[in-house]
Amino acid sequence: MTRTRQLALLWAFAVCLLLGHNAYLWLVQRIVPDTDIMALLPVQERDPLLQQSFSHMVDAAQQRVLVLVGAADWEDAKRAADAYGAVLAARKDVFEATPINEQTQSDWLALFQQHRLALLTAQQEAQLHHQPAQFWLEAALNKLYSPFGGPNLGSWREDPFGLFAGWVQERAQETPVRPRDGHLFVADAQRQYVLLPLTLKVPALSMTAQDTVLPLLKQAGDAARKATPQVELIQAGVILHAANASAQASGEVSTIGIGSLLGIVLLMWFAFHSFKPISLILLSIGIGCLGALSVCWLLFGRVHLMTLVFGASLIGVAQDYGIYFLCNRLAADEQLASPALLKRLLPGLGLTLLAAVIGYMGLALTPFPGLRQMAVFSALGLVFAWLTVVCWFPALIGSRTLKSGALVRGYGAALLRWPLLRANRTTLLAAVAFALAAGYGISRLGANDDIRLLQNPPKHLIADQLKLSKLLDAPTPVQYFLVRGDSVETVLQREEALKARLDLMAAARRISGYQAMSNWVPSARTQAGRLALIEEKLLADGGPLQAIAAQTGEDAQWIAATAGGLRAAGAPLTLDAFLKTPASEPWRHLWLGETNGVYASIVALRGLSNAAVPQVKLAADGLPGVQWVDKVAEISSVLGRYREYMGWVVLGAYAVVFALLFPRYRRRTWRVLAPTALASIATLALLGFASQSLQLFHVLALMLLLGVGVDYGIFMQEHPDRRDRTPWLAVGMSAANTILSFGLLGLSSTPALQAFGLTMLLGTALVWLIVPCFGSTKESNND
Repeated sequence: MTRTRQLALLWAFAVCLLLGHNAYLWLVQRIVPDTDIMALLPVQERDPLLQQSFSHMVDAAQQRVLVLVGAADWEDAKRAADAYGAVLAARKDVFEATPINEQTQSDWLALFQQHRLALLTAQQEAQLHHQPAQFWLEAALNKLYSPFGGPNLGSWREDPFGLFAGWVQERAQETPVRPRDGHLFVADAQRQYVLLPLTLKVPALSMTAQDTVLPLLKQAGDAARKATPQVELIQAGVILHAANASAQASGEVSTIGIGSLLGIVLLMWFAFHSFKPISLILLSIGIGCLGALSVCWLLFGRVHLMTLVFGASLIGVAQDYGIYFLCNRLAADEQLASPALLKRLLPGLGLTLLAAVIGYMGLALTPFPGLRQMAVFSALGLVFAWLTVVCWFPALIGSRTLKSGALVRGYGAALLRWPLLRANRTTLLAAVAFALAAGYGISRLGANDDIRLLQNPPKHLIADQLKLSKLLDAPTPVQYFLVRGDSVETVLQREEALKARLDLMAAARRISGYQAMSNWVPSARTQAGRLALIEEKLLADGGPLQAIAAQTGEDAQWIAATAGGLRAAGAPLTLDAFLKTPASEPWRHLWLGETNGVYASIVALRGLSNAAVPQVKLAADGLPGVQWVDKVAEISSVLGRYREYMGWVVLGAYAVVFALLFPRYRRRTWRVLAPTALASIATLALLGFASQSLQLFHVLALMLLLGVGVDYGIFMQEHPDRRDRTPWLAVGMSAANTILSFGLLGLSSTPALQAFGLTMLLGTALVWLIVPCFGSTKESNND
């Protein structure tokens, strides 16, 4: 058995294993690509607790779906909401709805009534310090005799001064939502809305769950519209954005993958007029994708959908090796056997693979788990495609298999008319003009590292989210204060110090309010201080309580009983007790608990505008254990830092590739790299002329362009004689497919992928235009 046949059979066995593993993954394990956008974000490098706080905020929102059902008339809104809820109620395995009734409200108040004496607002505490006894006497009598003395939260004797009622009213101000007729009610100037807070029982980021939930929400919406034709529905939730991203990415996979394959098939047909080379190229690409998927799943335990979108562009690169072999087979002497031809081509093929893998591995140096997975997927895909060419093509393609078409002859003739760079006056003038134009274009480049470039949700989802946030006065999960301490008590005390400053911000209308755990559970120090203050100002002999008894004709026994009842409600409220009650459910995400001996909490802000951020974040200055967190700004800063860092990595990669190529090409090594370097500079200049802002994904594309462009330089320098049209044909076909592949990636609706694709489109086209200029004639082969 020949060595070629042995390699072919060995690779066939490996491919069978790949097919079996892929069949197991899809048919038995039924894998589903990951759609979590957070997987594309950088991992917090320095502060695990900070990363935990962000994950905590995101996880709290991830399983929530908020629906507002609105109409001009309250009865119409209720009818539509009931119809909407009835559809979801039938699927308790998918949704969990919180019942709203009198028992719910009673359960909510029960814990606080047991500790009501220590629960005061900041205003009440200030009044206890400064107001005379007469003020409290009048307040108690007004509450006793006025029918509008405030909410009735128990008998008058349990709260004669209205302190607990005032605290409950302030807590209610943390949200504009109010209970009404067994529903949650909120309104604006035009409509009255029923709020339906829903909790998903299925993972929001699962594509299977999305396929179940979205049709169910649509069915519920149709039922609401049938009950009230003029109803307005506002829906918001992570699952809606995730489902849109999934659909968008799936569509892009189809567009990019199918478009690239069609382009390859057409080019191969016009070049070789045979289906055999077409099928072999598609086979190498297919095995590359299957191998990449299998190994990535074994390495990462999952594959992100964006990896598959990016991997679809792999088609434009993986075919280079097959095309290079086919073009050389087409031009070679019929007496030369394919295994012998491969042996001759192997050094160049090996260097092209190595250069491309170096380009993809540049993506793996970023802090983005998603990008690292894309890099590994793509590099593995190239390796598997390369092995398919090396192991199978010599055995399957004989010396008489291929015939050139008219496209090959016409395109090959163009090479002789291409300009050739020489050390003369014309080249010098062209170099000066290029340097001036490129310098001016690059000087026009701005920079934009906004993390929001990673996704582009549809306008209706953004509009719904903005309107719901405005109606509910909801805090943002990406901008907040992180408070730390060595105990629960320390954290609560530091929260209270921060809140004193935030009250000033609210008074200046920079924020509308804030949410904090200490709003519900004051620190033990604060509770003790308040109890002492009430004892001194309200319950002491000769104080307001005795004055009330005198005014109402009560005796000393009544005074003792009332004071005793109040003191009985003065036991300190603890955080653990609060967290165990249903009342804490909406606020549990604010408490991070203990991590490595450090306790932490989150203070979330309501009504914070981008313009107010610079002033609001100063509230943390000088407060120990208090840190401002702006996740959007932080990740954008990381993007900017890595954009600069990857720029240096690109330069370093050029040096590494030069060192790898030098032993083979010696003084011609610069001719291999120069076309790609000039194309990269020209691409940046064109982006500058187009008023584009440079971002990390432009730089990552330049890294990949190095791997792709060097292939073309290697092809040309492996056959430096300009009269040999074989490398020119290989470059042309490879570049056309790469341009088509990454050009379609430029059609992505995700701005980051669009920037990547556009850079690759321009860069690859420019390398194709420039690379023949660095060729040589037969007389100058040793330049």
